[in-house]
Amino acid sequence: MKKCIIIANGRAPSKKVINFFEKKGYTTLICADGGANSAKKLGLVPDYIIGDLDSVNPETLKYFSDKSTIIKIKRQNDTDVEKCLKFAIKKGFTEALLLGVTGDRLDHTICNLGIVLKFFNKIKCNVVAENSFLTPSNQSITLKSKPGETISLYAFDSKTKISSYGLKYQLKNSRLPFGERESTSNVATQNEVKLNIRDGIVFIIRDFNFIAKNDLI
Repeated sequence: MKKCIIIANGRAPSKKVINFFEKKGYTTLICADGGANSAKKLGLVPDYIIGDLDSVNPETLKYFSDKSTIIKIKRQNDTDVEKCLKFAIKKGFTEALLLGVTGDRLDHTICNLGIVLKFFNKIKCNVVAENSFLTPSNQSITLKSKPGETISLYAFDSKTKISSYGLKYQLKNSRLPFGERESTSNVATQNEVKLNIRDGIVFIIRDFNFIAKNDLI
């Protein structure tokens, strides 16, 4: 599987997050426009900088001009993160870690979370935001865990059914449509949590520090 990291122009990620996922095979770094500013501050050199380039600082572009491949795409019918994902798909990447996709603007945050759903059938997008790790799934999945880990589940379609093993509050063909019912702050009771997901996509949200400390990915 080819995996990449995409840094957007929201709240900058920590170097700890990037180092952790680099060790997990996310070896290509793509910056969505102003995400390059964050990369520069972190001392990172992106492989690619992609977008309409209206958010990246001129001095950042100059700094990376002989270090990174810079691709300007003027079209305005998709976001810079979407431009990066379309590029990644063409390059054969099957999984992307999205960083810097949350911040001061709630509309951008909602848009970027929507992108995870929008591109689900083309590339798997995971998200780290502050201390949360989000991964989407639409099938049976077994999570490495430890008792006490906080795990939250959110679905979007009323047809989606979820059954679980290894959670304090068990789910049995439960429906968790967003805005109606959620499984927030559920707790692992075993070293494995098994989820059987049918007829839709579920966001699984975990504590990044916990999974990094215990190497649960």
